[in-house]
Amino acid sequence: MGLLDGLRAILGSRAETDAGRDADPDDLFGMSTAYLTMEADLGYDSLDVGALCFSGVDSSDFRNAVDEVEAILEAGQEETGTGFSVTADDHGYHWVILEDDDPEDLITSMHFAADTFIEHGYGSRLLAAVFAYENRDGPAYWIYSFRRGRFYPFVPRDDRERDSSAEFTLESALDGELEIEREKEYWYPLWPSERGTHPWE
Repeated sequence: MGLLDGLRAILGSRAETDAGRDADPDDLFGMSTAYLTMEADLGYDSLDVGALCFSGVDSSDFRNAVDEVEAILEAGQEETGTGFSVTADDHGYHWVILEDDDPEDLITSMHFAADTFIEHGYGSRLLAAVFAYENRDGPAYWIYSFRRGRFYPFVPRDDRERDSSAEFTLESALDGELEIEREKEYWYPLWPSERGTHPWE
């Protein structure tokens, strides 16, 4: 099974079949308190960036949905200061990348984007929401799987290794604040491409 197939299986149809609860974009607001725990209790600084991963559909209707997401974010940019861009990665997945030094605005903008896809009937195309942090050892991410309706930590290291100890520490610390994925097989790594430092690059 290749990387692309693995992503489809873990975040795609198999995850949806095995899901224990429905995904809810309101779950993203759990990060409003989680980021405080990450910073105050665990020593992780927010990188002031988050991203929404989705798979595309070759249709004008889907393109219109993406256009509306961009229009909503552009309209809110003046009020919230949340910068955004839409891009594709090396694996053919699409990303709405959001930047804001106010975590509340960042989370709200991500929620608006996800909710717009759902309102247009494309909730099934949403794969993951990603929130980025770092400490002296490197980056760490909280990933929300829309197909599972749960969060899990991802702490990448050099040479495509994962810091499992750090991931378990994050799981323990945020259990109760976030809906944590209990099945570790669904803690799928969203590796950066060769040219990037984050999963969406």
